[in-house]
Amino acid sequence: MKITPNIINGEFIGVKSEILDSRHKGYVGLKGEIINETKNTFTLMQNGNAKSIVKDQAVFNFEFSDGTIVEIEGHLLVGRPEDRLKKNIKRLW
Repeated sequence: MKITPNIINGEFIGVKSEILDSRHKGYVGLKGEIINETKNTFTLMQNGNAKSIVKDQAVFNFEFSDGTIVEIEGHLLVGRPEDRLKKNIKRLW
């Protein structure tokens, strides 16, 4: 997978994720698969338990199906998936 700013516009349901940093320290280190996404939250399935994580308050590490691992700040992911397609993202690097 080629890493571009457009990765933020992609679909995250079914992607493995880890919380690297969060304002809620209890969420740091959570790992699992994203099973649902709303405008402001991801629902992460960890060991059979669903955890809702506020996007704006966390930094995520995503592992895509091809093995690519990407770190993304949650505030860039706020919004419904269909609305993120319309966003113009400035180059981050």
